[in-house]
Amino acid sequence: MTKNGNYHNAVMETASRKELLELQSRRLRSIVKHVYQSNASYRRLLDGHGVSPEDIKTSEDVVKLPMTNKDILRESYPLKLACVPRSQIAEMHMSSGSTGTPVVMPYTRADLDQWAECMARCYRMAGAMPGDATQITPLFGLFNGGFGMYHGARAAGLFVIPAGPGNTARQIRLARDLKTRVFTAVVSYGIRLMEVLQEQKETLPDLEIGIFGAEAFSESMKKRISKGLNIDVFDIYGMTESGGVGTLGMDCQAHDGIHVWEDQYILEIVDPETGEPLDDGEEGELVFTSLTREALPMIRFRTADLTKIISREACDCGRTHLRIAPITGRRDDMLIVKGVNFFPKQIEQTLLGITGIGSNYQIIVEEVDGVNDVRVNVEAEPGVTGYTVEKALKETLGFSPKGDVFPIGHLPRQEGKAQRVFHKKIQNGP
Repeated sequence: MTKNGNYHNAVMETASRKELLELQSRRLRSIVKHVYQSNASYRRLLDGHGVSPEDIKTSEDVVKLPMTNKDILRESYPLKLACVPRSQIAEMHMSSGSTGTPVVMPYTRADLDQWAECMARCYRMAGAMPGDATQITPLFGLFNGGFGMYHGARAAGLFVIPAGPGNTARQIRLARDLKTRVFTAVVSYGIRLMEVLQEQKETLPDLEIGIFGAEAFSESMKKRISKGLNIDVFDIYGMTESGGVGTLGMDCQAHDGIHVWEDQYILEIVDPETGEPLDDGEEGELVFTSLTREALPMIRFRTADLTKIISREACDCGRTHLRIAPITGRRDDMLIVKGVNFFPKQIEQTLLGITGIGSNYQIIVEEVDGVNDVRVNVEAEPGVTGYTVEKALKETLGFSPKGDVFPIGHLPRQEGKAQRVFHKKIQNGP
């Protein structure tokens, strides 16, 4: 792939490494001063770590700052960590809160513009052009997906179809009638769209670009969606704490890693256990610092996402921002069964490499009298046997999991984010 000039902000997306580092240094000094002066909790955090805004001179000084994680956000629920007066908050979104107190992210109008800027870059990086029909299927609500895609699409000058989730037959009709070129969704909904199109024996000839996020996304799943929908598939990255979908970046048409918007965030890779910095090329936990957000900038936020820095060199697409590998998994999603550590994404990668295996599966972690075992249920075409699945998984995991093979369409489906891992306690004794 060569430079195609399809940028939303060419000056910033192609800035030199020297320019990016100088900008990061200026913005880091400013954001540390902002949180220190604006929020008592942040001030206590920095004081307790023995650091003040005057200690921050360059972007390399980010390591002097204390790390944060979801705990500080949950403890400050709903808005105790906000760094602007409530009167300046224009919008809010939050995490699902499925593992406890939800994480609330407030936005000023400038924060919404920042979000739109990042997402618009992602759309243009995928090849979207002003006027392209863009169908947005993530939920419009407290979850940030739908609104993030919407803000960015407007900033990029796209023709917005705010469809929201579900009703796949209607989604197909909208895409066909309005000539949708860009389709945005959670990963599992891309699979659902593909299944319904196959059932209806329909195609979407105008559809060319798919932007997917919010769930683990293995290379095998990307290839399956790309082939099934005959589109170019992109892996978008962002989270509630960074300000929403697309804020951290996405892969370009070269598909050689995820570009991280370095003018907006400083990124580090650290050892998940010690928190010590790792060299480029070493896999560890991603940590980011927000440089331009006003309402609630995160300082050295530990994401629990595992990845590595691929390159800091300019990409074939012309963008100069560093690239990271696709997320391997989450540190807190690691499963330990029979003394083996593994991630759900490894199981997905293995399953989708088996001819005839469907795209829907379940990983059921069974705790039997305090000991973990795992069951993997899959959908498959006739002829795929349990032995075939077990053999492939044993090569990956080192042990043979239990499980069953079901006909295509027999496992439950969700219109939104798919649940792949289930936990079940089994008590054998009295």
